[in-house]
Amino acid sequence: MSNRKPQRMCVGCRQMAAKTELFRVVKSPEGKISVDQNGKQPGRGAYLCKSGHCFNKALKSKALSRAFRAPIPDEILQSIEGLFCD
Repeated sequence: MSNRKPQRMCVGCRQMAAKTELFRVVKSPEGKISVDQNGKQPGRGAYLCKSGHCFNKALKSKALSRAFRAPIPDEILQSIEGLFCD
């Protein structure tokens, strides 16, 4: 049995990290975009490092919008921004 943790890529810095070390933003099958607190919601996910720097980089490059092929509502961006401590 392997001890390896699932790896995901941050859409901001494009670095691989353990899934548990990243925030997951999800677009549900109905098209609603939200922060997935437990990492289990159905839909297309995009991951961000728990760093304000990566969030700002993802905003500047429009990485989240590209990941979901849709614009991200301002209230969702504000809720994601509120998760960062730095």
